[in-house]
Amino acid sequence: MVGRVHVIALGGTVAMTSTGSEQGVRPTLDAQALVQAVPQLATVAEIAAETFRTVPGAHLRIADIVALAEHIATLPSSEGVVVTQGTDTLEQTAYLLELLVEGDRPIVVTGAMRAPQQPGADGPANLLSSVRVAASEAARGIGVVVVLDDVIHAARFVRKSHTARPSAFASPTVGPIGWIAEDRVRIPHRPSRPVTIDPQLLGNIPPVALLPVTFGDDGALLRSVVPAGYAGLVVQAFGAGHVPEWLVQDLAEIAGSIPVVLSSAVGSGELFASTYGFPGSERDLLGRGIISATALDGPRARLLLSLLLASGADRDAITAAFAGASD
Repeated sequence: MVGRVHVIALGGTVAMTSTGSEQGVRPTLDAQALVQAVPQLATVAEIAAETFRTVPGAHLRIADIVALAEHIATLPSSEGVVVTQGTDTLEQTAYLLELLVEGDRPIVVTGAMRAPQQPGADGPANLLSSVRVAASEAARGIGVVVVLDDVIHAARFVRKSHTARPSAFASPTVGPIGWIAEDRVRIPHRPSRPVTIDPQLLGNIPPVALLPVTFGDDGALLRSVVPAGYAGLVVQAFGAGHVPEWLVQDLAEIAGSIPVVLSSAVGSGELFASTYGFPGSERDLLGRGIISATALDGPRARLLLSLLLASGADRDAITAAFAGASD
């Protein structure tokens, strides 16, 4: 067991309350308040509580998580870490930390689907389970995980799959890697960590566009990407990596100016590389210099491309990073 767990709060529904005079809940609780609401934490590990941000999940930026990763790196390597935040962007935070924090310390990202004042609030249970995981030797060396509803997910594959249910988080491509039963942490599936980026090497985070290809897409948004000043583009294609044939030339021209990464809008599964041969197929697009996201979804592909560009990676390095990102 890890002797000490550092709970770092960023805000989100887990920290939201209402005074009754306002319409709706908003972030108000700091890390200390979250920890004090779960006295059972003291039986699991020594707890340090710190408030890093107090915002809705939707208000977080990549730069916030880069700063968080740098802060985590300053903590003793023997400490486990639990990050609490809003579920709107929880999976993005988890993946960014997976890319940015080296070492084998347990890092858990969690939140809540129901605010503390709502019936059936799930935040306390999620925090307790997350601290159990962060304090467990079983979680050491597996990278960043997401824990909600007593289920453990790998940061690379977890997705918010429902707007409201406490069981909203799932890993459709690979399934969860573990679970918590009573006070026991079970992690039978141990993912590797193929890609890490030193946050000290990052310059300014450049703008990277994420565009879905839609049915009958006229390509107007696609053609606006380079003139608008984007440094990279992630395209969410149909199926296993397909776009309408009339968009192929536009994509090829954009790929000649900035890195273009091909992902799938489906949300689970891996892009094909050599099955289909029609214009706009995965074989056609990859042959035109477009980079495959393999099994990464579009939002994660955008985050990885943003960090790679901020680190000064060239096209070959970007291609290699994406090739290993789903291993």
